[in-house]
Amino acid sequence: MGKATHLQKPDNEDVYACRSKPLQIWDKQVRNGHIKRITDQDIQSSVLEIMGTNVSTNFITCPAQPAKTLGIKLPFLVMIIKNLKKYFTFEVQVLDDKNVRRRFRASNYQSSTRVKPFICTMPMRLDEGWNQIQFNLSDFTRRAYGTNYIETLRVQIHANCRIRRIYFSDRLYSEEELPPEFKLFLPVPKANNTATSNDQQKASPAPAEQAM
Repeated sequence: MGKATHLQKPDNEDVYACRSKPLQIWDKQVRNGHIKRITDQDIQSSVLEIMGTNVSTNFITCPAQPAKTLGIKLPFLVMIIKNLKKYFTFEVQVLDDKNVRRRFRASNYQSSTRVKPFICTMPMRLDEGWNQIQFNLSDFTRRAYGTNYIETLRVQIHANCRIRRIYFSDRLYSEEELPPEFKLFLPVPKANNTATSNDQQKASPAPAEQAM
């Protein structure tokens, strides 16, 4: 599939739970929790589980080296995440055309959007089960700060969630356009023996301008 070249390649900065070393270029921090690969019964496939009593002390971050940056210019961050009905948050650091580093933090326990000079925090609603979170970094940068997105510097995923895949793309792709490894195949009722990814729920953080 030719259009797959527009997606961040699987052996670069993404998390793919079926890979032998899904966190090869990521660092992880664990305190009173765990980060491990398990088999999710809903999708019958390997996933990465991040669990902890405190979301701030259990997370994965990329790049692993604090002084390095990703330098990814693709504006869409897509995450296939399972809602565990616990506190969950993630953070993305970007560079804008004012040469300022901005952070966007989305969480399912926050009720309103707050924009400060260097960080924008916002609520995130997740449906039950597996979700596809689509984060338009260019749009969020423009809405929150009135500047233009240049590149993504860092991604940090905190407890509590299960991760199937995290990747970047130049735009949002339909299910038909995505390669199989970028899809989430959910089992269908036993009366039908085929698998589908159409039941995957799509979610996104609330746009910053809605609460500004």
